[in-house]
Amino acid sequence: MKIDPNHLMQLAAIVEYGGFTKAANSLGMTQPALSRTIINLEKRLNAQLFSRRGRPLQATPIAFSLAEQGRAILAATKIASDNVELIQSGTMGAIRVAGPQFFMDALVSGLLADYRNRYPEVRIDQRNGYPTELIALIRNGEIDVAICPIDRMTQDSDIEFTPLMESRNIIACRGGHPLLPRRDIVVRDLLDYDWIEPPARSPLLSDFKSAFVSMGAESMRIGYTAESTGSVLNYLKRSDCLTVLPYAVVFAHRHSGDIMALPMKLDHPRRQVGLLRSKHILRTPTVDRFTTFIADRFAEMKDLIRRHENIMVWGR
Repeated sequence: MKIDPNHLMQLAAIVEYGGFTKAANSLGMTQPALSRTIINLEKRLNAQLFSRRGRPLQATPIAFSLAEQGRAILAATKIASDNVELIQSGTMGAIRVAGPQFFMDALVSGLLADYRNRYPEVRIDQRNGYPTELIALIRNGEIDVAICPIDRMTQDSDIEFTPLMESRNIIACRGGHPLLPRRDIVVRDLLDYDWIEPPARSPLLSDFKSAFVSMGAESMRIGYTAESTGSVLNYLKRSDCLTVLPYAVVFAHRHSGDIMALPMKLDHPRRQVGLLRSKHILRTPTVDRFTTFIADRFAEMKDLIRRHENIMVWGR
């Protein structure tokens, strides 16, 4: 026998308030209408739901059992209503974000943790990829937003690019490296040390090679290669090797002092870190709130970097 869920919620109200009048008021019904509903339900069930003798109103075991189900429906309805409000406000839902592994692991993953600390009802699914792969994922609807350094986007592209900050590379070393105190570093000084080569598929690798070509260096000694961010950074911290990293990655380690930037200018392609999103796929409030958060955090980082560079020498 199928029972109308509304009748179960009405039973729950009658049992909770101990009478028809208060229950009807809470449900926005008239008392006679609620009474007729219960009488009709008793006929369908062929069972008495309430004892009409004496006061207060006495519910039968069947009524108690059905009222319990009604309370569960009311609770589920309340949760659903609350969830709709959270989703519409952008504080609940799912975000699928991606970017180059090195960039995501060394910088963005910390921002993702900060975001979830603020909005714990949001689930974040992170994937890794390089710009061409990221654009394909966005077009296929497999991710909502990508965060990555990129050279440029054509104006007629179906992908929207929102610039966040300039992507600038530097020569990185461990804190306490012998070259750090020097302000007159030349190319031959750099070639005295082994180098960590960036991951093979990373755009950073081409920047790495181009930097040495621009400095007139014919070759450098590669002492270590790795595919993961963690391996590169941990090796860098414990050796005198040098490598090329985005300045934002090094800046993120400024408080620990275990990774530093050498005080010399490095030629690099003009590139922007930015957000990539589809112009055509519907955006959710959750994704919109997330992208606003990321943009704000990068704006804060730009300001901090600007202040930091006022007291650092970069060979300009």
